[in-house]
Amino acid sequence: VQLQASGGGLVQAGGSLRLSCTVSGLTLDHHTVGWFRQAPGKEREGISCINKDSKSYYEDFAEGRFTISRDKAKNTVYLQMNNLSPEDTAVYYCAADDADPEVYGGHWWLTGGYGLDYWGKGTQVTVSS
Repeated sequence: VQLQASGGGLVQAGGSLRLSCTVSGLTLDHHTVGWFRQAPGKEREGISCINKDSKSYYEDFAEGRFTISRDKAKNTVYLQMNNLSPEDTAVYYCAADDADPEVYGGHWWLTGGYGLDYWGKGTQVTVSS
């Protein structure tokens, strides 16, 4: 199983980026995929996830600015990020697990659940002021 995050970069405050997480070795029909980030000196935090039924979940800070979506044909999950601020600077990671947030709750999944099975390497997002 591999998860490949891409789409990061340098953007000015107020700008937008779309991150992609391309998954191989598992199917989105049976797994939830989510996005996390970790800023320097801070703990990792969950952002959003999307389950096998395409239902999306967000942490409070991400509601309204971030949008998760998926393309099953491409086995890819996206994170659209708008109105970015320097506080959004972090390494962004995607992860996958067969635990369903519909059963356990989105916050549970986005705080790591029972330990998410698969993680990709991150992509750096830097927002300049």
